[in-house]
Amino acid sequence: MHLGVCYYPEHWPRERWETDARMMAEAGLSRVRIGEFAWSRIEPEPGEFDWQWLDDAVEVLHDAGLDIIMGTPTATPPKWLVDQMPDMVALDAHGRPRGFGSRRHYCFSHAGYGQEAARITRAMAQRYGQNPAIVCWQTDNEYGCHDTVQSFSDAAREAFRLWLKQRYSAIKALNTAWGNVFWSMEYRSFAEVELPNLTVTEANPAHWLAFRRFSSDQVVAFNRAQVDILREHSPGRDITHNAMGFYTGYDHHDLAGDIDILGWDSYPLGFLEQFRFSPQDKLNYARQGHPDIAAFHHDLYRGCARDERWSVLEQQPGPVNWARHNPAPLPGMVALWTLEAAAHGAELVSYFRWRQAPFAQEQMHAGLLRPDGVPAPALAEAKDVAFKLKTLGSKGETCRDVALVFDYPAEWMTQIQPQGEGLSALWAVFDCYGALRRLGLNVDIVPQRADLSQYSLVVVPCLPIVSEAFAQRLTEFDGEIIVGPRSGSRDQDFCIPDNLAPGPLTELLDLTVTRSESLPLGLEHAGDGWAIARWLDHVEGKAAPELTAQDGLVACWRHGKARYLATWPQGEVLDEVIARACRDAGIATVPMPKGLRIRRTSNYWFVFNYSASEITLPETIEGEVVIGLRTMPPAGVTVLAR
Repeated sequence: MHLGVCYYPEHWPRERWETDARMMAEAGLSRVRIGEFAWSRIEPEPGEFDWQWLDDAVEVLHDAGLDIIMGTPTATPPKWLVDQMPDMVALDAHGRPRGFGSRRHYCFSHAGYGQEAARITRAMAQRYGQNPAIVCWQTDNEYGCHDTVQSFSDAAREAFRLWLKQRYSAIKALNTAWGNVFWSMEYRSFAEVELPNLTVTEANPAHWLAFRRFSSDQVVAFNRAQVDILREHSPGRDITHNAMGFYTGYDHHDLAGDIDILGWDSYPLGFLEQFRFSPQDKLNYARQGHPDIAAFHHDLYRGCARDERWSVLEQQPGPVNWARHNPAPLPGMVALWTLEAAAHGAELVSYFRWRQAPFAQEQMHAGLLRPDGVPAPALAEAKDVAFKLKTLGSKGETCRDVALVFDYPAEWMTQIQPQGEGLSALWAVFDCYGALRRLGLNVDIVPQRADLSQYSLVVVPCLPIVSEAFAQRLTEFDGEIIVGPRSGSRDQDFCIPDNLAPGPLTELLDLTVTRSESLPLGLEHAGDGWAIARWLDHVEGKAAPELTAQDGLVACWRHGKARYLATWPQGEVLDEVIARACRDAGIATVPMPKGLRIRRTSNYWFVFNYSASEITLPETIEGEVVIGLRTMPPAGVTVLAR
């Protein structure tokens, strides 16, 4: 695995560049990511390019032995371009323009901006496409950041109408598929279809789902246009993009199909603070990050990527600037996060950023260097990791225990029609992932099309649309299966299937969901150490009740190798169902002490201490200690040869 760093030579005096490059190489870094925000310096006036500074930067970095990931600068179109075509900016759901003055202020559907993005990409590819310093290209930056996938502009409306016509062919087919007879919503032509925002009350969920699919497709098409140019002018180089944490605005499986390596940006402390973790977890893990945040995304994006090629393009090195609260990592955590990425198969971890900026929006975001150029604490940890990676050598093959099934339309649908506050498919998957990891298991997060033959257990937490092909693969699967609520409950256009939920999974589970209810917090039905909470499906069929609450309501049904979890997959009831499925599948589990996580490869046990306390390894984790100690300090990493 390579170590790298994000560098902005345009931010620093020319006479400093050689020093920076030398320090990077001495720290064990071998990749430098540059260029993704530099459009105004590359093209300061329309059609007038200034390449000299970037040529010099590429030469200086490469002369120091560093390879370059070059970014296309399309996330930050310059002011002169916005002034030339002011309608290129996206509009938010309230119809307000996403104006100039920060970044990501373009609409994916604007044809004129698409042409300009292609033009600057082509200019860069022609300039650097054959340069031996360039080993990889990054398209744009963080598609969707700041809620920018969906645009409600005139350009988006016209493109959406065309997309609908291509999908449905005839307006009558759209009206039927969406159920537009309801509330007299029928259209006479595609030209009458508006965007689903600014309606009096909720828009048709089928309308929203179509718009979410369309918006995702626009991102994929925008990205593909750049990929095609880069492949033409810079053959043989990898192409990547940096996705984000807990972000589902576009389908990452579709985007990953066009690139070689799917990257993501890892900020464990920022994500802990910003997302839906309990106040106690936010205190317990304030300086470490929740023990499943980074690993979840490693496995999610590995499952999205072609040939499981993925990387971390931005790794948090210290306090960030964008969360509600921004503590510094516990000493050792930057090294832990890096080694954990290696254990999950990353090709690269790149720290963001090399030097903390003394100006503009990210002044409070730490780097490997302080603003005055003096090393910050994380630089020593990066050096330490570089040495340890050389010590380990080949990590071996990934061990595969459990396939956890997720697709992006599932999350779109539970956002559009949650039926109960906070009942999100993404977070159902995250909770299942955590429950599996607390048993010491390796988890692959996979799409419906994945080959299941390598696994002993398949978990489907919440999958409203189930393809017939996936249902057939589950029927033929030899291991144990857990299916969660809402799975198979809708068709491709957000309608309840004729045979009700679980739709295509009815034969596998031998039950039919006749009624679903969401339960407010505090309304629970107690079982033996667990409870039905948040959701309850009532069913008919031949499946047998496996977990029954004290009042007779059933939390889990069993039919052969398959279980149906009729309540929301969280808490003790989830732990109980997973433990039973693992036992029946013959999967050996290693229950983890609080805050401890493991990852197994064919060569090593990797063990990570996310707690703020010392932990001694369970005796079931055997092997010769290669790195670390069996009694692990906070933020400790121990690697054992298997």
